[in-house]
Amino acid sequence: MMGLSRMAAIVATTTICLGLAAPALADTSCRKGQSFEAWLAAFKRQAEAAGVSRAAIETGLAGVTFDPAIVRRDHGQGVFQQTFLQFSDRMVSGDRLSRGARLLDTHAAVLKRIEAQYGVPGPVLVAFWGLETSFGTDMGKYKAPVAVATLAYDCRRTEMFTQELIDLLRIVERGDLAPSEMIGDWAGELGHLMFTPTDLYTYAADGDGDGRHDVIRSIPDALATAANFLKGLGWRRGEPWLDEVRVPAEMDWSRSDPSIALSRAEWARMGVTRPDGAALAAGGPPASLWLPMGRLGPAFLTYPNFQAYLGWNKAMVYSTTAAHYAARLAGAPKLSRGRGEVTPLTTEQMKHLQTLLVRRGYSAEAPDGRLGNATRAAVRAAQMRLGLPADSYPTAELIAALEGAR
Repeated sequence: MMGLSRMAAIVATTTICLGLAAPALADTSCRKGQSFEAWLAAFKRQAEAAGVSRAAIETGLAGVTFDPAIVRRDHGQGVFQQTFLQFSDRMVSGDRLSRGARLLDTHAAVLKRIEAQYGVPGPVLVAFWGLETSFGTDMGKYKAPVAVATLAYDCRRTEMFTQELIDLLRIVERGDLAPSEMIGDWAGELGHLMFTPTDLYTYAADGDGDGRHDVIRSIPDALATAANFLKGLGWRRGEPWLDEVRVPAEMDWSRSDPSIALSRAEWARMGVTRPDGAALAAGGPPASLWLPMGRLGPAFLTYPNFQAYLGWNKAMVYSTTAAHYAARLAGAPKLSRGRGEVTPLTTEQMKHLQTLLVRRGYSAEAPDGRLGNATRAAVRAAQMRLGLPADSYPTAELIAALEGAR
């Protein structure tokens, strides 16, 4: 999704990061005064040692310079805490649903062929397409060789982006894309579905049968590559990925944890039903109960295929939205709003809660105002100790209880 880079999600795993904070300078502490030009010369030797041809190196890196604007994008990402409903309401709009349905029909033959080969249904692929680039209408404006080289020189995530840059050169060497064609997002993602260079090099697929892997100009190539990527992330043919459910007013909320997988029958015995109150379908793979906004908000059963969503983008809000969007395109009804009003904490409240969690021994993480997996786990542990509903969602009630705890 333009604005939430998959690279950004590696750092902000459950926070939606939008906008820019104050400008940031490159972190070159690991370079010991080495200039970008000197680093680039050394990188070329490293790439050649990794097996990339000298011709591909010179072609791929011709004219590459350091771009401080890329560093500002990477270091200066503002933290904007959106709830699942806030984000999904915006991203799974009526327009995206209708356009997605039309594209499912337009590309039905290609999608059927892709599903037969990789096992990934069309609605899953089209949903990612809609979220990542609004169906190819916004594929970025940054030169990927410049962006990836800049981030590899910067010391914040140099190892990861050094590998990305080597794989970008391998894409050039394979003849999939010329450097001049590599225009994408600020962290180097490319094509209709925003693939990182490493993922593109590893999972590129020829969806239109022309012998090339062109995820920028060929929609079949882009969709087939996405399916191959999801298969590589563990997608299981013929299995569900996410179902909306209704939860009872009271249950053992500590079971609502992504690490706990139970059968539908076990969830049914705890009072979990379909959104309309009907019984859950029998059978199927084990599922986890996921409450992105706690026990009062929307509720889902997530299946093993949901892990492929998290492999695509580690941000839980994004992954849940993408899975819900695909379910809607596959025929699921409109999302319910949950059982009650949910008041999310502000960033400052979240930092205060995290400070209390550290002080009381529930967490060792530095407070950052983000609702990440570590914070959710600490919240759940505190809720269980304090006798509060252990749904892993931070609340003002929990803050008050921790402030009064001794």
